[in-house]
Amino acid sequence: MSLEFIGLIGPQEGSESQAPRGPLVDLEFIKAFAQAQEYGGFDKALLAVNTSAPDSMILASYVAALTERIGLLVAHRPGFQAPTFAARQFATLDQLSRGRASINVITGGDSGDLQRDGDYLDKDARYARTDEYLQVLRQTWTRTEPFDHHGEHYRVEDNLTLVKPVQHLPIYFSGASDAAVEVAAKHADVYMMWGEPLEQVRERIAKVRKAAARHGREHQIRFSLSLRPILGATEEQAWDRAERILEDARVNIGQRQGKRRDKNFGTSNAGSERLVELAGQRKVHDTRLWTEIAALTGAAGNSTALVGTPDQVAEAALAYYDLGVTTFLFRGFDQLRDSVEYGQQLLPRIRALVAQREAERSVRSA
Repeated sequence: MSLEFIGLIGPQEGSESQAPRGPLVDLEFIKAFAQAQEYGGFDKALLAVNTSAPDSMILASYVAALTERIGLLVAHRPGFQAPTFAARQFATLDQLSRGRASINVITGGDSGDLQRDGDYLDKDARYARTDEYLQVLRQTWTRTEPFDHHGEHYRVEDNLTLVKPVQHLPIYFSGASDAAVEVAAKHADVYMMWGEPLEQVRERIAKVRKAAARHGREHQIRFSLSLRPILGATEEQAWDRAERILEDARVNIGQRQGKRRDKNFGTSNAGSERLVELAGQRKVHDTRLWTEIAALTGAAGNSTALVGTPDQVAEAALAYYDLGVTTFLFRGFDQLRDSVEYGQQLLPRIRALVAQREAERSVRSA
């Protein structure tokens, strides 16, 4: 199975435990962060979406000009623009970056954040709209003759978009609800999960594959896991660092109280609810899956960590690989420093363990 690593490129340095530094759109940080991850061996980097943040598509265009190899995984919310228009944007980015574009489809999330952009549909309606949106998106990318589309949410007449992706433009799909799984089963190249214990990840992969089988896609869909590795030279040092991160996050979040609009914050999507429930059960699952940042923040995004030495965290990642996870999205709490450390210490170890595992499988099947 092909192994893939995704990082994150944001417009400004900062995290739950690190107060923002520099201007909101920090050109020098973006450049350093993007190039550090490219040099470190990340295959792609996520450009996230949020109503209070700079636009992910425009940031991706800037990063494309600064880099040569790293892929651009652009988070995108269906429903805020016509699918034909978005298809042209992504195809143009793919041409400008010589085939490095991909799309992370975000249908759910914090309802308060969605409503700030005027989206008041309920969850099931949003996923029904996404299903149709992706149908039109694919047709816009692939049709070589004009096409029409008459659906519940979109009506298109005589569309022929001349700009096409360089090649198949992958769809990465996020969402933990039943409605999300059904849409992912039909459309996703990669189904993205937040970091949960091994047993829960095993169950979710089985559920998504079963749904994909109804569309003849059980062997086409791949799986991604998002985690926040915390590394130390020794296990004790790694856990000490995790505790410092937690304390810094408490202070940082406390200072922001009252400044953030937190309507429905972190409680209105199934993925966050799952992580909060897991965090309430225990602080550490499966030896080193640490949940305290998820508990502190209401699991607002990728918030569970693997804590240990680089060898220990690599072994933990291998356990997920054995379940069928072939893509790992890693981002740190000290973003630039951690991205460099991952490239030097963690990614090569995981790649070596996976290569060894695949060699063992080849011997057994020979």
